[in-house]
Amino acid sequence: MCGRYRLSRRKQLVEEYFDMESDEPGWTPRYNIAPSQPVPVIRQNPKEPRRELSLMRWGLIPSWANDASVAARMINARSETAGTKPAFRDALNARRCLIPADGFYEWSRVGKTKQPYCFEVGNAELFAFAGIWDRWKNPSGNWVKTCSILTTTPNAVSSAVHDRMPVILDPDSYDIWLDPGMRNVTTASELLKPYDARLMRCYPISTRINHVANDDEECSAPVELAQIQNSLFS
Repeated sequence: MCGRYRLSRRKQLVEEYFDMESDEPGWTPRYNIAPSQPVPVIRQNPKEPRRELSLMRWGLIPSWANDASVAARMINARSETAGTKPAFRDALNARRCLIPADGFYEWSRVGKTKQPYCFEVGNAELFAFAGIWDRWKNPSGNWVKTCSILTTTPNAVSSAVHDRMPVILDPDSYDIWLDPGMRNVTTASELLKPYDARLMRCYPISTRINHVANDDEECSAPVELAQIQNSLFS
């Protein structure tokens, strides 16, 4: 599962890294991105060989949904079954996207509490989750664009904390993943695998990340587990 993540880079750096331009207004660096919030999403223009960035609500609402309440259950899609689930099948086939990030968070139970950890690629480098998106018309007749992050089995780094991890795509796979002309679910699914553990790291962080209102650098700052344990019993 991936329920919180970080994108602390400025818009210009994201555009440069993913080789694109965007008319989307800039955003403030984020350290505690949560479901239902607008998030940057990268897609391939279907008519021209260029990538485009837009903001979408995190939590997919299928086009056929009766209401928006399903979004809370659709922040993630299991890669093993996305190709057969009605909510995700069409999006995996024809509406794939990149969701840029430079860190994500998971929690491990420690006694009666949950200890959060931050996961990074390399030295907090930019990377992209494998995402899918859809459009849904709300009762007012307006189109709402939403997205979901695909998950897979954990690698050696993430397995110690959680039994799932978000799919982090290899940069060499960006073009084929985004290609709107590639309509082969089997081929797309082959890209949805655990990221190389040798290229990742994780470390404990404070429980500030538990509260959505907290959204600053301290949310992903490393802490010593001994400090946390001492504070619980002091």
